[in-house]
Amino acid sequence: MAKDPVRVLVTGAAGQIGYALVPMIARGVMLGPDQPVILHMLDIEPAAEALNGVKMELIDAAFPLLRGVVATTDVAEACKGVNIAVMVGGFPRKEGMERKDVMSKNVSIYKAQASALEQHAAPDCKVLVVANPANTNALILKEFAPSIPEKNITCLTRLDHNRALGQISERLNVHVGEVKNVIIWGNHSSTQYPDVNHASVITTNGAEKSVKDAIANDDWLKTEFITTVQQRGAAIIKARKLSSALSAASAACDHIRDWVLGTPKGTWVSMGVYSDGSYGIQPGIIYSFPVTCEKGQWSIVQGLKVDEFSREKMDATAKELMEEKSLAYSCLNR
Repeated sequence: MAKDPVRVLVTGAAGQIGYALVPMIARGVMLGPDQPVILHMLDIEPAAEALNGVKMELIDAAFPLLRGVVATTDVAEACKGVNIAVMVGGFPRKEGMERKDVMSKNVSIYKAQASALEQHAAPDCKVLVVANPANTNALILKEFAPSIPEKNITCLTRLDHNRALGQISERLNVHVGEVKNVIIWGNHSSTQYPDVNHASVITTNGAEKSVKDAIANDDWLKTEFITTVQQRGAAIIKARKLSSALSAASAACDHIRDWVLGTPKGTWVSMGVYSDGSYGIQPGIIYSFPVTCEKGQWSIVQGLKVDEFSREKMDATAKELMEEKSLAYSCLNR
């Protein structure tokens, strides 16, 4: 039996990440090789012509799973009936801009998009916020779309998670698929904490080993490894003169695929979700936790031991998120 098509919204679809992401969705990377999709693409008026060019290319690619394309600058039309919303559009920080200016621009964008999703999206719509500051944009969206269940609003830290897996696999010279259960705690910013205390690796002789034992260099794990993952985005901008697009698009597909189709048994992933107080992280912020997914629902992995080093890092990134939250609220009240 052919499945009914799923409507997937991508905002900022004419941008770099959008351009990398829409063909992945149309090819079945996000929802599986047997799931037809209808793509809804939204961008701002100045990008309307470029957006239409992307639509032309999607038609030209003749994707078997792509059952329709909506390309629009009208937010209500874009959100109509969508089952999944990937929020890539946002206001990027430009040289000389204060953080508060960026925050205030994004707060107004996400407030408006929250209302449109609430009014027009499918009731079970799953939302993934990619645009920075991702955690706080997701929080604003949650506040202004109260009828969307809070468990349906998430932000992307899978890119950081995948970057951590990549660094471990390079260091140990094993395939990235052999490494699992790293954790990204906290904010998708340079305060995030990439944690390998619970991660494992299948070594070249086929045995499973803890990453800490396999690497046998705590100093590297507590310094260079963490800063490399935290600052990888900046390193890519320096190298490409553009921000990471294909890796961000790929991580967005991973995030939604695992959320919808489930995580493999014994494996967890990192997702920015609404804190319920787990691990002593105050409720009321969107924070990256280790999660498992089953039947379209995520659950925070419980009972992991947190050492003193980790505690400090986890609290520092939570503190930054609380500061961002109060900054965002002060922008709302202006």
